[in-house]
Amino acid sequence: MTRKNKDLTERRVAHRGKTQPPTSTDPVENAIYAQPTPDQAAAGFPVVGIGASAGGLAAFEAFFSGMPAETDPGIAFVLVQHLAPDHKSILTELIRRYTRMQVFEVEDGMTVQPNCAYIIPPGRDMAFLNGALQLLEPAAPRGQRLPIDFFFRSLAQDQHERAIGIVLSGTGSDGTLGVRAIKGEGGMVMAQTPASTEYDGMPRSAIATGLVDFELPPADMPAQLIAYATHAFGCSPETAPSPKAENALKKIFILLRNQTGHDFSHYKPATIRRRIERRMAVHQIETLEGYVKFMQATPAETEALFRDLLIGVTNFFRDPAAFAALEAQVIPKLFAGRPAGATLRVWVPGCSTGEEAYSLAILLQERLEAQRQSFTTLQVFASDLDSHAVAVARAGIYPASIAADLTPERLARFFAPEPGGADGNPPAYRIHKNIRDLLVFSEQDVIKDPPFSKLDLISCRNLLIYMGAELQKRLIPLFHYALNPGGFLFLGTSETVGEHLELFSGLDRKAKLYQRRDNVHGLPRAAPGRFLPPLAGAQEERPVRPAARTAAPAKLPLRELTETALLQEIVAAAALVTAEGDILYLHGRTGLYLELAPGMVGASNILKMAREGLKHNLITALHKAIGTPETVRCPGLRVKTNGHYSKVNLIVRRVAKPATPSETPLFLVILQEAPEEPKSRGRRSEVGGEPPDGTQITALKQELRAKEEYLQAANEELETANEELKSSNEEMQSVNEEMQSTNEEMETSKEELQSVNEELATVNAELQAKVADLSRVNNDMNNLLAGTGIATVFVDHQLRILRFTPSATRLINLILADVGRPVGHIVSNLKGYDRLPLDVQAVLDTLLPREAQVQTAEGKWYTMRILPYRTLDNVIEGAVITFVDITERKLAEDARRELEQKFRALHELSSQTCPTGPTSPTKTKKQRKTP
Repeated sequence: MTRKNKDLTERRVAHRGKTQPPTSTDPVENAIYAQPTPDQAAAGFPVVGIGASAGGLAAFEAFFSGMPAETDPGIAFVLVQHLAPDHKSILTELIRRYTRMQVFEVEDGMTVQPNCAYIIPPGRDMAFLNGALQLLEPAAPRGQRLPIDFFFRSLAQDQHERAIGIVLSGTGSDGTLGVRAIKGEGGMVMAQTPASTEYDGMPRSAIATGLVDFELPPADMPAQLIAYATHAFGCSPETAPSPKAENALKKIFILLRNQTGHDFSHYKPATIRRRIERRMAVHQIETLEGYVKFMQATPAETEALFRDLLIGVTNFFRDPAAFAALEAQVIPKLFAGRPAGATLRVWVPGCSTGEEAYSLAILLQERLEAQRQSFTTLQVFASDLDSHAVAVARAGIYPASIAADLTPERLARFFAPEPGGADGNPPAYRIHKNIRDLLVFSEQDVIKDPPFSKLDLISCRNLLIYMGAELQKRLIPLFHYALNPGGFLFLGTSETVGEHLELFSGLDRKAKLYQRRDNVHGLPRAAPGRFLPPLAGAQEERPVRPAARTAAPAKLPLRELTETALLQEIVAAAALVTAEGDILYLHGRTGLYLELAPGMVGASNILKMAREGLKHNLITALHKAIGTPETVRCPGLRVKTNGHYSKVNLIVRRVAKPATPSETPLFLVILQEAPEEPKSRGRRSEVGGEPPDGTQITALKQELRAKEEYLQAANEELETANEELKSSNEEMQSVNEEMQSTNEEMETSKEELQSVNEELATVNAELQAKVADLSRVNNDMNNLLAGTGIATVFVDHQLRILRFTPSATRLINLILADVGRPVGHIVSNLKGYDRLPLDVQAVLDTLLPREAQVQTAEGKWYTMRILPYRTLDNVIEGAVITFVDITERKLAEDARRELEQKFRALHELSSQTCPTGPTSPTKTKKQRKTP
């Protein structure tokens, strides 16, 4: 445990038991009380991620100003803004002015607590994991970072339905992919109305997805947010739905089917319930019965629920490891041995907005260009229930944030930048026309509509997980029917073929790659009506048994009659097998050479059924036949049959060339009984036989040497051709890399400039807030000085005038143009006082204040004080000259002085009128009584 964490723990323990948090400005002290108690952590609370960029400061202020002033919302807020990495952010201090909640700048590992706001620090990416905020060094270069998408995705994965995303003012499209992730996990999304933003790029991009629940000004968001959270998370969900709720759920399915034509009753109930509960929380409806009535009264809500049920989380090359396995194990097999003019067909059911379909098209196009097989035609069919998602896929325009899911090479090669238009649309990327032309998008219900057929690859990822077991059992055989023999099936990481292992063999269990098994029993290919309901007006297809085809007698032509008779005379045993040795058809008596292996009986395989003496040679011959179109012969094999050995001639030949590379070739294995040799020769052969003569040995050696030389020459020619092709390929790659590098540099420069522009806008907003504060303080100071009526002049070290109050113009002839001039150059209205520059300089030298009384030409008196100008850091930056009007006091002093003089004169006059001789006491007393 680090010293910092240890101190934090000790201080938390010391404060345990206090009912109110201390009023401290120490962020560590506040962080102690921001840690949740075990009860709070167990209860759970919604977490709101708020993303903003340029213009976000005003939106943040409006949002938090709209929060209730007297009650706690019970929600945690995490603010993610595009900040300049080399500039200290003051966003935390600014937000504290507008909310009663505690506001923190995030530290690594900080646990999130309700009724608190957390601000991302500059130069960091932030993720949400197990209720705590984790800070990471940005992986993407500056200009290509998407911190809002990064945080929203982690928030959705950690909090699921308790995740709430809010997109505020900003340029670009950061946050759009995060909105999809939050909605895919059952969360709620808000976006600022474009009309109320300073920059509407991010809100418009989020709204364009069609997944935003509320479009509101920031000041109106808190009330709606708290109402949603109170309804959605205020009470615990029912553990066991009541029969009444089940009936209401069935009514919802009926309303959906009547208005949209699609049946969701066979989807997984848990998924359906979560989406319905979220819609109920949006409209603050308490019961399912109430929601049914609301749907009946509001048809638009049925459409909104339908959209919510179809939300799919998708992006380009989702699950990179699975796509890498597809590229390495399946894509090469799709092109291997494909004849000229062949068409490679791929189907992507449940394509959503098309990212997965385009990803497959990009892989196929890359392989096609690498093999230079321009004669092969690619067709990628993509379908989905959601017409809005299909429209987005057809347009092929995606937000700039897809750069996080694509390599720079693929982004530059297959996408074209789409600049933001005058209508406020943010910058985006458009798929290149050569890729777009490969795809055909259509609105299709995979459950009830006929599938595409004769396919080489089906990619159905993350669709089956939303369906019940019955639907999955119907779709897997449907995919088997739609695929060509040997075709491939690509499923999501949480999906399997279930019980249908007899239909598909696993290529890569981890990547969920499967290959279609051929029909080993020779039955006809099943029709789609076996898995799907029959179409209206269509005649139901029924498979015809092989025996039924030959049951009806028919007159054979003479040629077929002759061939049938000849075949009956030929008693050679034969078997029609696949490349794996699975037996499709047997002819003649094969029991002398084949027998069933002990154990469970599955598909009959000739390699397992071969008797002793035949198995090894049969495996070798079949392997050779797969690699060459010629017939492979193995004469004179000794096979053990019924306790003795029989000589057999083994012949393996390819029966028919497959129509497409994906089809499995067939082979005919012929077992002919070899004629017996003379016993004498056979006996000599058994003991060693006669040695061959020298001529035969020489001929065999010459033939072997000639074949070795031919093979060596062929290898050398092949190596030379490979080196030339490699050299040409390297040159082309070098030119291509140079072009891509130039393009990437241009794109990087553009993105960096855009990112710097957003960061500057954020810094500018913060500086504007500082300027507003300074302006307000300046106005307060000006009004204070003007209200006191004290004439004040500020000068610097060089005695130049910095500023003055309006009252000072009555003493010194100052105008606005005099700012910056020495104070000694200005003519003053002071009478008999010309030492102002000298006195100011003396104060600056000695740092001792001076005071004097001065008189203006108008006869007014002022007390002049000269003091050093000190900053908060106790640095002297000039002097302050103040003039306090003392005219009234001066006049009072003069009047007092005049009265004193008059009293003194009167006293002297009275003294002069008194007698000078002595007087008697009695007389004097009488004189005093005289008035």
